[in-house]
Amino acid sequence: MQNLLLIGTLAALAANLPFLSEKIFWVRQPQDEQKAFAWRLLEMAVGFVLVGLVARLVEGQQAIVHTQNWQFYAVVLALFVVLAWPGFVWRYFWRRPGL
Repeated sequence: MQNLLLIGTLAALAANLPFLSEKIFWVRQPQDEQKAFAWRLLEMAVGFVLVGLVARLVEGQQAIVHTQNWQFYAVVLALFVVLAWPGFVWRYFWRRPGL
């Protein structure tokens, strides 16, 4: 149960991190003042893959890793996008322009 909470928390954090900073991967400032939405999508994709790898490692420590079909990954990706909703709303709907 603790591992499920850990993976869920890690997924929620990874889904929202791209919307919390104007730096690319929290390291490099983009050439223009604002980070493009494509960079945020790339950061979300990298976060999705990293969380998936951590989840697979945790599952491998506890039991045999089950093979998954494309339907599993489609549903998990949709859940990851839903987890990103608070960060998206904060970045594009609540913040004033120029902040």
